[in-house]
Amino acid sequence: MFFIDPEVCTGCGECKDACPCDAISEDENGRCVIDTDLCADCGACLDVCEFGSIFEASQEEIDSLKI
Repeated sequence: MFFIDPEVCTGCGECKDACPCDAISEDENGRCVIDTDLCADCGACLDVCEFGSIFEASQEEIDSLKI
């Protein structure tokens, strides 16, 4: 699974454009977020992110980051 760090994401949308599953959208602050239910774990978003804001993580790790 992949996770986008909102503190690092610039909202450029490159990952959103690269996602073949339309699993990435923007939050109310213009930062990209991944819908893990739609994500196919292909890594296309990771490959295009120039800012290093996308990380591979387990569901447990992702859940622990949510407030």
